[in-house]
Amino acid sequence: MFYFMNSNKMFFIFILFFSTLISISSNSWLGCWIGLEINLLSFIPLISNSNNLLSSEASLKYFLTQSIASINFLFFILLKMIFMKNFEMNNFFSIMINSSLLMKMGSAPFHFWFPNIVEGLSWFNNFILMSWQKISPIILLSYYFNKNFLILIIMLNAIIGAIGGLNQTSLRKLMAFSSINNLSWMMSSIMISENLWIFYFLFYSMLISIMCFMFYMLNLFFINQLFFININYLIKLSLLINFLSLGGLPPFIGFFPKWIIINFFMNNNFYFITFILIMSSLILLFFYIRIIYSSFMFNYLKLKWIKIYFKNKMFILLNFISMVSILGMILSTFFFL
Repeated sequence: MFYFMNSNKMFFIFILFFSTLISISSNSWLGCWIGLEINLLSFIPLISNSNNLLSSEASLKYFLTQSIASINFLFFILLKMIFMKNFEMNNFFSIMINSSLLMKMGSAPFHFWFPNIVEGLSWFNNFILMSWQKISPIILLSYYFNKNFLILIIMLNAIIGAIGGLNQTSLRKLMAFSSINNLSWMMSSIMISENLWIFYFLFYSMLISIMCFMFYMLNLFFINQLFFININYLIKLSLLINFLSLGGLPPFIGFFPKWIIINFFMNNNFYFITFILIMSSLILLFFYIRIIYSSFMFNYLKLKWIKIYFKNKMFILLNFISMVSILGMILSTFFFL
């Protein structure tokens, strides 16, 4: 992780975190917009790398899409301030402001930039893009959302996130579509309460950080690399547990926040949206298991020169987090009792 040894990168990471705080603690829409702009301008130096053409292309694409979303956001905020008295236009403005925020966080149907950009980034940048960069748009969305429009977007995210990942061989694109699917759960939680969203987001961030960290340590970018990598079985088991937890399989801790959301939706008669969320999670689990299956079954190529060693401390940490994942439902059941 050369980021923490490079003062320039450290500075931009600090500004990135700080800009999100500016955005979510601002008391005017203009302040929120300024926070989003600082966030965009601090993330671009992190992802651009002159040695890698893909990352330069990714930074340019990211800049263009985020700029368009920001322009839309500012334009409709100003229009809303002008037509404050006109209640018929309110619905339209809320949908347009929501759309620009959805585009910022890479939500369907404005998601087409997201998998392309993810492909050009390192695992650490991917982690930032899939977790931290979602915070400010989703909190701004919670301030002013159109309920019917948001329900439609939640269902669209769940379906596109599940189906989009089916024919992917790149692990980065798989994680991108998984992130789009998880976004539907995040939006569901923000509709219910902000505390529940924080709860879901913490679990999601923990799991996605483990996945990105493991892929970074093993230097994996495609599914077929798992076929012939000579990995310790404990590491493979850890990968399996954390993948299933991220997919939301019941014995693991990743299911716990999803359980609360499902519980709320069922109590409030949102049966159709719950059905779509659960079905999309099943498809997600299918392609997670496909990754794991390949790493477990195709162990015939024991290449002597590919030996992967984790540092002891890292390995203990991974095992601990895997244990937390397994004991998750026991802990959560106690929580409900």
